[in-house]
Amino acid sequence: MTLARNITLHLPKRLEIGAGAIARTGAWAGDAQRVLIIASPQTSGFADRLGLSGKVSIFDAVPGEPDIACLDAALAAAREAQPDLVVGLGGGSVMDLAKLVAAIWDSGETLEQIAGPNRVAGRRTLLAQIATTAGTGSEAGIRALITDPGKGAKIAVESPYLLADLAVLDPELTFTVPPAVTAATGIDAMAHCVEAFTNKNAHPVIDDYARMGIDLVGRYLARAVADGTDTEAREGMMLASFYGGICLGPVNTAAGHALAYPLGTLLHLPHGLANAIIFPHVLAFNESVAEAKTAEVTRALGLSGDLLPAAHRFCEGLGVEMRLSAHGATEDQLDRFASDAHAIRRLMDNNPRDMSLDQVREIYRAAF
Repeated sequence: MTLARNITLHLPKRLEIGAGAIARTGAWAGDAQRVLIIASPQTSGFADRLGLSGKVSIFDAVPGEPDIACLDAALAAAREAQPDLVVGLGGGSVMDLAKLVAAIWDSGETLEQIAGPNRVAGRRTLLAQIATTAGTGSEAGIRALITDPGKGAKIAVESPYLLADLAVLDPELTFTVPPAVTAATGIDAMAHCVEAFTNKNAHPVIDDYARMGIDLVGRYLARAVADGTDTEAREGMMLASFYGGICLGPVNTAAGHALAYPLGTLLHLPHGLANAIIFPHVLAFNESVAEAKTAEVTRALGLSGDLLPAAHRFCEGLGVEMRLSAHGATEDQLDRFASDAHAIRRLMDNNPRDMSLDQVREIYRAAF
């Protein structure tokens, strides 16, 4: 890990932060005549706060884990609306969908053609990302994930053309997020930072973003869970999530997210919850090869004693149900989880410690 390694850092063109920041979207959008808002049923109600002029259409049929059929429906809505601005108004899944819609609704490209890195031809439509959770940091990044139900896996698209022209971090939009979801998405934000921080491809510049994110989680996550209207805590967590999103670009995640993905695609757990369940196990697994950085994480989170039980208590203390069995998993699913996770080499190969198929299986059994 040296500064000699080249990295490319992409950031949104404009970032609005603070209570009430969503209202500044309209002034930024200016004369946008046709706007398509991508939202969930829970977040579409925030659309009136955007202050947009012109004709506004809303597509809010977005489930927790959008799949190819959902993308096709959103693209059809965009082709009907003919937007010059697409707004992602929601959590990570909503914002990922908004990225893809803005990029390809009018290009003729298919998901198959753009899957992978740097295959999007361009984007003519403006993109604004309004985060309503503090977890994925999708508003900061150039990646989008869509579930392929046929393969039981996620399709990843990565391109600078997926980067937001405007990103908004308004803590008031997270006030109504339930405590359990606040906890799980907050741990997901931390996992982004920790996995980039301890990554084989770690870089000092990204390390500093990761440190800021981990520190913010340590200071504010418990407060945000305890009092959803704690503006300072909510804003701190939105910044932690944003920093985690920055970490994903040049470095990305590792084994933790690889193990979480099958829990979303096969068990249909929300992404944040899946990462929260896996987080303590992978943190402890990597400790022997990342001692100094793991020690920084434990200090920031106030963990003491043996790492695995301490990290498990941290997550459980926030109200996260950490047993896979309590979420509907059965023992006969664990082998499939393990084989699918181990095959996600784009993430597993980033892990600082090699993880065999048997070791992946052991983590699932411990989490069961």
